[in-house]
Amino acid sequence: MLETSARLLRLLSLLQAHREWTGPDLADRLGVTPRTVRRDVDRLRELGYPVAASPGTGGGYRLGAGAELPPLLLDDDEAVAVAVGLRTAAGQGIEGIGETSVRALAKLEQVLPDRLRRRVGALNAFTVPMLRGPQLSAVDPAVLTELAHLCRDTELLRFEYRGHEGSVTRRTVEPHRLVCTERRWYLVAWDVDRADWRTFRVDRVTPKPPHGPRFAPRTPPSDDLAAYVSRGVSTRAYASHAVVRLLVPLAEAAARISPSAGTLEPDGEEACLLRTGAANLDVMVIHVMVMGFEFEVLEPAELVDVIMTSRDRLSRAVERSARTRSSSEAL
Repeated sequence: MLETSARLLRLLSLLQAHREWTGPDLADRLGVTPRTVRRDVDRLRELGYPVAASPGTGGGYRLGAGAELPPLLLDDDEAVAVAVGLRTAAGQGIEGIGETSVRALAKLEQVLPDRLRRRVGALNAFTVPMLRGPQLSAVDPAVLTELAHLCRDTELLRFEYRGHEGSVTRRTVEPHRLVCTERRWYLVAWDVDRADWRTFRVDRVTPKPPHGPRFAPRTPPSDDLAAYVSRGVSTRAYASHAVVRLLVPLAEAAARISPSAGTLEPDGEEACLLRTGAANLDVMVIHVMVMGFEFEVLEPAELVDVIMTSRDRLSRAVERSARTRSSSEAL
């Protein structure tokens, strides 16, 4: 009986960890026959777990959505990670997540063993979060969940999108992945009408069901989607582009420059390349200067001329200020 109960828990854990399993795969994982798997699935159903089965060679078992959430099976490290994540979830750019996290954490801590509760308490008591920059946008968690499900199930998404100027357009896309930064969430998707990959700010997305049908997944625009989104929001979205060599190691630059401000790549041990964008070259000068690093311009050459013009303007301002101060002191 104990062996059967342990196997049922293991089966439930496998069903929770994977969207769908074939009977032979489950049998192999559990070290039993497919017939035993079928009997164990029937026992889970008797206990109230909604395990769905699809026939045929491409069929399998999956844990469906039921009237109540089944208990999650977490090992020690997973339980601690979930608790700490819930503790730090408030203010992370998801609207209303703070109160929801507190309720979920209260339920989790009720069932945590003392040894894990002490670990979680120590981590939270002696950890101070530091987030760079303000949280500019909040995302409805229901929208975030809906987009994640459509990405997972490869179903067409229809939505209204509010542009930077406030204009609203209707879009139909094949959603691929959600990418989050310190300040925003983005959806990477294939735009059906424009026949190209696009990146959308999730806080500007309003889903308009019904969605679907399903589509065949495409090859993503990049193996590194985080870098792809970073280039899009920091460079491609602007009229003027530049490549600047920063005379500091990559790690030092990355500690100050967020992915939304530009993309970085190493250029030897003591320097790195910054690829960035701005509305125009005058703004680009300010953008690069406020980073606080010594640098040299690689491209475009016109940026050097704009820097020289800014230098001359600043020099004249310093001279005028010095003359005014001297005149005031002479009085």
